[in-house]
This record gives sequence, C-alpha cells and structure tokens, in this order.
Amino acid sequence: MIARHYEDLQSAPRFPLHLAASVKSMGTAYAAETENISANGVLLAMDNDVPVGSMVDFTILLPAEVVGARRNVQLDCRGRVVRSFEDRGRRAVGVVIDEYHFERA
Repeated sequence: MIARHYEDLQSAPRFPLHLAASVKSMGTAYAAETENISANGVLLAMDNDVPVGSMVDFTILLPAEVVGARRNVQLDCRGRVVRSFEDRGRRAVGVVIDEYHFERA
C-alpha cells in the first residue's frame, strides 16, 4: 500500500524499461538494472544499498531499437537517491535525475 501511495504522488508517467545500468556513489561502482524510467527519475534494481540522500552518477545504455536510432545511445546522469527499499530479494533505489546528457555509444 505504501508503494501504491508513492506512485500516486509521482509527477511523470513511468515506463517499464529493463536496461543495464552502472551506478557510482562515493567512489564505489555498482551494477544495476532499470525497473522503470520517467522524465524525472529512475528506479534501479541493485544488489547493494545506496543510502537515501546520496549523490549518484549513473549510465544507462539505450539500445538503438528502443530509441529508434541507428546506433545505441548512452545516457549519462547525475542525481540523488530519494528512496531505497527491498523488493523481491534485491534493493530498489529510486533516483531523481538532476542532470543528464546523451552520447552516441
């Protein structure tokens, strides 16, 4: 019920995209997978916890067929962790995106 309430408060639609991601926080790198993405943020599934309030840099590789491009596109982001909870045996880490830019992969 808490998760549902949080979804009701979100300001942008979320899209269920499961893409590989790499996350860096406080000098440590982690592997992750996106659970969903919106214009404002991303929910990451990870094996490690990143505390709420942490600043993170993360990269998501967008496959060409997903974005309608000829080549893969790399999305580099900087953001902050706004929630963290256990979900199906992994950590779910919600990140608000503060900055981003696209690069051809």
